[in-house]
Amino acid sequence: MGKVITLLKLLPRLHQVLLTLLVLVTVTIILIPSDDALASKNSHTQLSGSIDLGTHSPKSVSDIEASNAQQLTLPLAFRTPIPPSGTHSASKTEGAESSDIQPLAAGSMENLKAKQAEKLDIEHFQVKSGDTLAALFIRAGLSSRDVYEITLLPKAKKNLLKIMPGEELIIAKNSAGELAELKYQLNPISTLIISKNESGYKELISDKQVESRTKFANATISSNFWNAGIGAGLTPNQIMQLATIFGWDIDFALDLRKDDYFALIFEEEYADGEFLRNGNILAAEFSNQGDRYTAVRYTDGNYYSEEGRSMRKAFLRSPVDFKYVSSSFNPKRLHPVTGQVRAHRGVDYVAKVGTPIKAAGKGRVIKSAYNQYNGNYVFIKHNDTYTTKYLHLKKRKVKQGATVKQGQVIGTLGSTGRVTGAHLHYEFIVNGVHRNPRTIKLPKSLPIASKDKSKFLALSKQIMTKLQQNKQVYLASQ
Repeated sequence: MGKVITLLKLLPRLHQVLLTLLVLVTVTIILIPSDDALASKNSHTQLSGSIDLGTHSPKSVSDIEASNAQQLTLPLAFRTPIPPSGTHSASKTEGAESSDIQPLAAGSMENLKAKQAEKLDIEHFQVKSGDTLAALFIRAGLSSRDVYEITLLPKAKKNLLKIMPGEELIIAKNSAGELAELKYQLNPISTLIISKNESGYKELISDKQVESRTKFANATISSNFWNAGIGAGLTPNQIMQLATIFGWDIDFALDLRKDDYFALIFEEEYADGEFLRNGNILAAEFSNQGDRYTAVRYTDGNYYSEEGRSMRKAFLRSPVDFKYVSSSFNPKRLHPVTGQVRAHRGVDYVAKVGTPIKAAGKGRVIKSAYNQYNGNYVFIKHNDTYTTKYLHLKKRKVKQGATVKQGQVIGTLGSTGRVTGAHLHYEFIVNGVHRNPRTIKLPKSLPIASKDKSKFLALSKQIMTKLQQNKQVYLASQ
């Protein structure tokens, strides 16, 4: 350095001044930074501040805009992310999790909105006389191709190809007029639903939830049993069912009297809160001429008295549903044709020609023939003790040697043979002696199986207690 100064002193005065000025300019240029350098420095400062864990002073809008404009000069990787307009960034609270949900693409969002906005056009079509599925689809604006594809489905093929007048199909179409869904009610509980998706048609059966409730009914007979049953709110089928249950003990054509009384508890079935149909009679009580009879339905489907004795006797009290008795059992009766005293060893039941005649009990047909006195007749041997005879049939429906069940139809009522009018002559023979079918004490029925007795008695006590409670409530309300 000393040598440089000595060399400068040897130069002329003018040269020394010029050289000094040149050095000063050079040093100034070196020490003053460029604009790019300043921008880089400011950006570096801002990035450093973004990770400062200290407090942040608020910035004015102009400061933020200036800062954002200044970032444009930085490489993309080093720019501070700017949130979209209208949103605000928030620091993550303790325990919060970051979201992985990404916004839907514009096209996907539009498709979703369009799908949600689409409404199905639903119409109800009633099947008319002569309608086929194809004809109904044409009326609905659908194609034969739809019919073909739907009938490839097994349940649809089984049910929709035999639609009946009065039935209804519910058809839903999309905005393009294409079939989207079809509903067809199979019964009060089940509905066949056919729908269409990208892969084609599919089917399912939707079942309503069925609920069973119990109902109480009772009546006192003033004129006849049928009118009393209708007055109690029973259906014709329930009236007949009640007569069948007690038919082994009570002759509903001849034994009923004014002020006889009955009460019963039966099931009612509901689907989604709507009434469907009546169910079984669960318990019943019948008072006839001062005698009380009870019946309780067990899980095997049979009826027993409240003590557990089967209601089904070995013999029916009468083998035909008749209007009245034209001639009772009478050992000293005058014959209506000959006028001579001749014992009438049976009962004559009058009913409409063609009325079914039923076997009074299980047995074997020992005679099935015709003669001029009996007309068409059938004799049944039930065992070594009991035999029953059925005379004046219009037609015979069993052959000699056949085995029959109790209640099986063996013929129809007529007026064949020596008679004055259509009727069934019925005889009941015990150990070879004719007895009055209407008054004879029929063989006792068998009790419920011993293994089921305790369970049945518990059920019987519960349901009969409920029946008596309902009777008391009814009487208290009168």
